[in-house]
Amino acid sequence: MTRKPTDIRQKEIKAAVFDIIVKEGIKSISTKNLSKYTGLSEGAIFRHFKSKRDIISSIIDDVSNDMLGQLHDVAYGNLAPNKRLFQFICSNIKYLTEHNGITILLFTEASHANDLEMMKKLNHIFNMQRELVGKIITDGIREGLWSKNISVDDVTLFYMGIPITHNINLILSNKKSETRDFCKKTMAIFERILLANN
Repeated sequence: MTRKPTDIRQKEIKAAVFDIIVKEGIKSISTKNLSKYTGLSEGAIFRHFKSKRDIISSIIDDVSNDMLGQLHDVAYGNLAPNKRLFQFICSNIKYLTEHNGITILLFTEASHANDLEMMKKLNHIFNMQRELVGKIITDGIREGLWSKNISVDDVTLFYMGIPITHNINLILSNKKSETRDFCKKTMAIFERILLANN
């Protein structure tokens, strides 16, 4: 049997983390359980990651590179601001749906461990999302699509609660989400907010 490269094994281990969260809860993340879900020995898991913290840190890096990369491309794209906002919402929700449990994992692990490095990385992800959605909203205000009387800072803070709440709801309800339908509903709410006092 051919041995898989480390990067493939690391992806499998990180995917197993999400499976465990969804099926058994965050408290069940252990090397023993990861071994069961991946078919690797505990020793093999430690060959690919030095510790559970390294696994979580690698997942945070994935979010920063993959999700923020997608959101950056949308925010700075050539579409009209209202189209970019819809695409931004859908891209964000899709990523979180595909990585079900990620918000619970990251905020629980970083705060529970009081890990300043992880908290710094999460703070960067949080602030970058706000900055990117803020750019779209500012562009829409400048183009006359949305009210100039709204507070971009307040709207971006409000926005941040939506994907996080959606991700938590997916775990608690144990249902599959209709991403497109959720995006449409969320966009309708934002259009009402952004058009207020216009």
